[in-house]
Amino acid sequence: PAQMATTAASEPGLTPTESQVPASMFAPEPGCGSEPRREGCSEDGESLFGESEDQPGLSSKLALVSPTGEQYDCLLKELRARTQGGSGETIYVVGAGSDGGDYGLDEKDMAASVATVQSLCEQIDADLVLLRERRESGGRVRDYLIRRRVAENDFMEVRVAVVGNVDAGKSTLLGVLTHGELDNGRGFARQKLFRHKHELESGRTSSVGNDILGFDQRGAVVNRPDSHGGGLDWTRICQRSSKVITFIDLAGHEKYLKTTVFGMTGHLPDFCMLMVGSNAGIIGMTKEHLGLALALNVPVFVVVTKIDMCPANILQETLKLLQRLLKSPGCRKIPVLVQNKDDVIITASNFSSERMCPIFQISNVTGENMDLLKMFLNLLSSRSTFKEDEPAEFQIDDTYSVPGVGTVVSGTTLRGWIRLNDTLLLGPDPLGNFTPITVKSIHRKRMPVQEVRGGQTASFALKKIKRSAIRKGMAMVSPGLSPQASWEFEAEILVLHHPTTIAPRYQAMVHCGSIRQTATIQSMNRECLRTGDKASVHFRFIKTPEYLHTDRRLVFREGRTKAVGTITKVRGLSHAWNMFPLNLEHPHTVPADGAVGVEVEGHQVFWTCDPKPFILVLTTVPPPTGVSTKTKAGLLLQIKPQAKTQSARKVASQGEAANEDAASAGSGLQSQQVRLQHSLLNSYRHLASWLHRGDYTSSVLGACSWAGSVKVRNSSIAPHNSFRAGVVVMGTRVLHV
Repeated sequence: PAQMATTAASEPGLTPTESQVPASMFAPEPGCGSEPRREGCSEDGESLFGESEDQPGLSSKLALVSPTGEQYDCLLKELRARTQGGSGETIYVVGAGSDGGDYGLDEKDMAASVATVQSLCEQIDADLVLLRERRESGGRVRDYLIRRRVAENDFMEVRVAVVGNVDAGKSTLLGVLTHGELDNGRGFARQKLFRHKHELESGRTSSVGNDILGFDQRGAVVNRPDSHGGGLDWTRICQRSSKVITFIDLAGHEKYLKTTVFGMTGHLPDFCMLMVGSNAGIIGMTKEHLGLALALNVPVFVVVTKIDMCPANILQETLKLLQRLLKSPGCRKIPVLVQNKDDVIITASNFSSERMCPIFQISNVTGENMDLLKMFLNLLSSRSTFKEDEPAEFQIDDTYSVPGVGTVVSGTTLRGWIRLNDTLLLGPDPLGNFTPITVKSIHRKRMPVQEVRGGQTASFALKKIKRSAIRKGMAMVSPGLSPQASWEFEAEILVLHHPTTIAPRYQAMVHCGSIRQTATIQSMNRECLRTGDKASVHFRFIKTPEYLHTDRRLVFREGRTKAVGTITKVRGLSHAWNMFPLNLEHPHTVPADGAVGVEVEGHQVFWTCDPKPFILVLTTVPPPTGVSTKTKAGLLLQIKPQAKTQSARKVASQGEAANEDAASAGSGLQSQQVRLQHSLLNSYRHLASWLHRGDYTSSVLGACSWAGSVKVRNSSIAPHNSFRAGVVVMGTRVLHV
């Protein structure tokens, strides 16, 4: 029976001394959830060849030899369910029952069982590929890969993020895997992957790279570099592949951590390949990247590189440190040293549990163990789920302007179907609005297609929109979802590391899917947060509203501060124009949705949800005695944090006196507004006093009056600049200007 630990020591013809590290050191510790499992049994008690304990007759290893009609239907139903659960493929064991008997079949029974399985595969339009054959006490046992056939111009897609410290060999390994040529030890393989001139010169990846590795129905690699220049024809690879592995090549250097976090959150990888240089060991960003993968619940497998140049004692030390790290309370993984095909099959079939962590030892120069890594990648199944009836949603992680085509966006389809000429809503824009947009062409891995479904990456050419109007983090959603942008949200977060304390008004970068924006902590259910603390935190974006969901994972970082969490509540915009009333009691909080504002000396005060410095619009409600009800007036103000030094405060006080003069001068707009001038001036003084208590100073940008149209008195402040960010309020009526 298979064990969770490596089987290298028990294989005939392979002794532990042939490995540079004893396999037994990777055996899981007692109490680690590592009880041996019967081969052919999955975690939910079902047999790996599609039978349950409560179905008598199907639990025997002879169930496939000559099944009855009823048994055949049950086997077919189970196989169909398992291929759907495995994204179109599954590993099937012939000759191993779950009734406690000996494993293995003789030649005659094996031939009959294989014929039955072949018949089942034809029923679900799948191929049967032999992975291995081994001898057990009762005869032979075979493992088969069953993979459903895909339509033309379609393929299964698995995304693998490649992370690790700088100089661990990430780009070199991808160059060897995708181009089929070994490295020369001096950077030959990685040259084909770099996108920028400075990357070629330094040898360090600074951007998120995408590379593909295609497998056909039989599991053979289809990548064939062009003889002229060594480039890869992605379209040809995708047409010949039934499964495509997309490698997301991320940066290892610490200064590119922002890019790496964006790659891990925005590109939604199914698995994470952690690279460790055997000669350097676990250094630098290795633990950072491992912690990021664990925080995002992405299963991790480890590749130890450069074993051809590493002394045996150094390699052994590196693997011991790796084992200690993976078994630590923070990781709680079960490390498995992969040394042969049996280990590959065992780890691949149990990998989705997230507890198991296979470790490969490879050399990019000699090609040692490269075939085991390719076999493992071929057996990986996508973790994304798909439902036919869900509305479409697509997150944008990059934009392009292609000559002759126009604006192109790329990203990941989160759910639903998106077809050619579909009309979707693109947004949110800086005002929180969504714009109808038409998809005029779709590409997957540079191959034109008619439709994409949830879990697939794609690029769309869009009609009648400029690239400057689109940014990373925007979404394209079905009109049926009635999407709403959000300035604020609440999340349950866990602080992984922070040197001091985190309190309200603290700002840091929030990564959530392809969204990457600075947010401020408005409030939380604790006074302050330190390393290891959990709390419910109320965040507010400082630049633009975003389209968010509950239950989405987020990463919160600033310098060496890192926190992870899950969104628990999303707060929609209270008005269609991104405006909230000002709260006089709590300067840094926004009143609950539906509040109508506050009155200051007979005036209403509102503030916009724009980045600092904030914009205020002060309006008269109602107008003073003697002023026509058709004429309104207001001040456009700018506030910013108050200076702390004595000299700066002196300058600020002088500025406030000048502001009062500006408010007074700017308000004398018409002969009938003489009384209005004094009312505005009193309101400004009241407001300035409140702002001073909240450690803010203010300056007048302009004064305005309107009787149906807006006029700005200060000629240096154009209406576009001054009022674009704000909203003028006339009583209970809101005018967007």
